[in-house]
Formats: sequence, C-alpha cells, structure tokens
Amino acid sequence: MRCQRCPKPATLHITEILDEDKVEELHMCEDCAQRFLADGQKVKKPKSKGHPEPDSDFPTEAGAREKSPSCPHCGITFAEYRSTGRLGCPLDYDTFREDLVALLENVHGETRHSGKVPVNLDRHRRHHDELSRLRKDLQGAISREDYEEAAKLRDQIKTLESK
Repeated sequence: MRCQRCPKPATLHITEILDEDKVEELHMCEDCAQRFLADGQKVKKPKSKGHPEPDSDFPTEAGAREKSPSCPHCGITFAEYRSTGRLGCPLDYDTFREDLVALLENVHGETRHSGKVPVNLDRHRRHHDELSRLRKDLQGAISREDYEEAAKLRDQIKTLESK
C-alpha cells in the first residue's frame, strides 16, 4: 500500500472505527507520518458523537470517499465498500472502476496478475483447445454431410471428455 501523501510505501496504518458502519483509514510512509505529527496535525478533539475528526489540511481517504458516486443499481457508495469490504452488485465494478484500480495498485502494486499459475494449467488449456477444435471439425463434417468423419470426431470428443 502506498502513502496517501507521496508515492512511497505506507508503513503507518491507522484504522479508526467511528461507528458500526463507518471506518476511517490513514496510510502514511514514515517521513510523512513524522511531518504529520511534527506539524501538530494530530487528530482533533471530539466534536460530535464523541468521534475525532481529522485535520482539514490532511485530506483523508474518508473525505475523498464521500465525493464518490453511488451505484445506480444497488445504491452502494465507495465509502460503504471500503468499510464493509463487499460490493453490492456486478455494476459496482464499472461504477467504481477508477477507485478500485487505484486501490489495487496501492495494495498489490499492480492491477494485473503476475504471480504463480497452477502447474496443470497448460495441460487443461491444451485439453480445452483440443475439445474446441474437435467440436468445430465435427460441425464442419456434419455440414458437409460426411457422417463417417463426424462419427470418428464424436468418438474422439467422448474419449477426451471422459478424461
């Protein structure tokens, strides 16, 4: 995860639970955290409901989230997603695309998978490709009315499917 003030990795993470559905998070690198605390930009004293509010000079993630749009289908906001960790419907991926991409970049450093893949993936892929090719050839044989070839292809498909 990256610092909210600079591109360095965040080493200080503060999560404050404001109430049952609201969570406020601060993520800063060591340098920004020291400047933040040295400048006296500490969390202010409680104002209402006994909850501290962050200093307005430091734009928190919570402040940025309040400006995010809500899903036209389910009505969830990005702030609600961040507090629960769950999206409301498939349309949320498009609605919050920019925020989700930024979140993935902060958390994982990438938005594209670059890790390990299952050992058997190539074998499964080849098996799937072979079945697809045989099915396509079968359709071609049927359209040409070459029923002997179609029967052979059908048997090959059954054999592959049983593996």
